[in-house]
Amino acid sequence: MTALAGRTAPISADEFRSVFRGHPAGVAVVALRDGDRRIGFTATSVISVSAEPPLLAFSLATSSSSWPAVSRAGTVAVSFLAHDQADLSARFATSGIDRFADGGWRDLDTGEPVIDGAAAWVRARVVQRTAVGSSHLVTLEAVRNHVEPAATPLVFHDRGYHRLGAASRV
Repeated sequence: MTALAGRTAPISADEFRSVFRGHPAGVAVVALRDGDRRIGFTATSVISVSAEPPLLAFSLATSSSSWPAVSRAGTVAVSFLAHDQADLSARFATSGIDRFADGGWRDLDTGEPVIDGAAAWVRARVVQRTAVGSSHLVTLEAVRNHVEPAATPLVFHDRGYHRLGAASRV
């Protein structure tokens, strides 16, 4: 038995981050309208929750500049980025800029922005916001989608972007 076997205190934030640096994740941009403003941010925390009903979720730090808009939103669009969209991921992860200024997106007829060339996107209705630690878990019901069958996803792993392909299959 190791000295840490009976540990009940939580691990440090750095220890926690080191676990998830080794866990690859798909990259998405969550975008919405807040009045006449477009809000968008990069998320690697998007998860499938349920197929019936079709639910997905993402987490967002309460301290994020996007949180106030997300806290009011009725709908959002989640664009799952393609392997060649690392630049868009970086742009939507950058604070203090107009993330939509350089284009690469379009508004759906319902107003939510989606990323051009994304591997897939989902328009979703916000069904729940749950405060969890220093973040909120936002649960969504998918109401519309589009998939690009030939697209390969952008993956984030150990602080870098990667792509999946035939050579990466086990």
